[in-house]
Amino acid sequence: MKVGILAGGLGSRLAEETQIKPKAMVEIGGRPILWHIMRHYAHYNLKDFVIALGYKGEYIKQYMVDYAALNSSLSVNLRSGQITVLDGYKPDWNVDLIDTGMNTMTGGRIKRIIPYMGNETFMLTWCDGVSDVDLNELLAFHKRHGKLATLTAVRPPARYGHMEFDGDRVAEFSEKPQTGEGWINGAFFVLEPEVYDYIDGDDTQWEREPLVRLARDGQLMAYRHHAFWQCMDTLREKHILETLWQSGQAPWRLWDE
Repeated sequence: MKVGILAGGLGSRLAEETQIKPKAMVEIGGRPILWHIMRHYAHYNLKDFVIALGYKGEYIKQYMVDYAALNSSLSVNLRSGQITVLDGYKPDWNVDLIDTGMNTMTGGRIKRIIPYMGNETFMLTWCDGVSDVDLNELLAFHKRHGKLATLTAVRPPARYGHMEFDGDRVAEFSEKPQTGEGWINGAFFVLEPEVYDYIDGDDTQWEREPLVRLARDGQLMAYRHHAFWQCMDTLREKHILETLWQSGQAPWRLWDE
């Protein structure tokens, strides 16, 4: 099964980082967030990726081309130019890097990469969110209901501390998931190739007309994920993820090495 990752947006709310590189290449723990997402999928033996490129896509291409060299010890023959990778982590991944246009919207990017998905069920997510969602359970849920699309519904982490009062005294202060708010789309989709017909073209935002139409047609289901999920839209959220990683307790780190 193939995994699509949308990595072509501008990432304007992370402008301090994304002026020089795409959002997918913003680092957490010295690794691009794209790498973290791919490691999550690979943990579930999903290793065939199709990455939709746009803004500064050449940075992602170069990273993938140089991956083995950048993450391994090397032997270099200066006379012949031959480079031999000696050791290091060399994942058995296949990565298709597809240019999907600089200004293409999310729906348009999905429509452009569907032909690379092998005309079968595929997974899809954004390049800016990590989670500990069980992808095996997600896929099993999708197969049970038999509809065209499944999204992972999450409760976003509270942006501010939550307070309970006793008169004017703060009786409780905590920062925890928003249990009083509704569920939101956390990406981590499972899709059938027929969703292609729900996307008009490059100017279509996946989160609007296609999902609305799928829901209206009874073809959109939600897998409710109650555990960890965190997006990286702002520097504050990048700091949250970095702090979790440095603590050694990053919930999305499901792999061993």
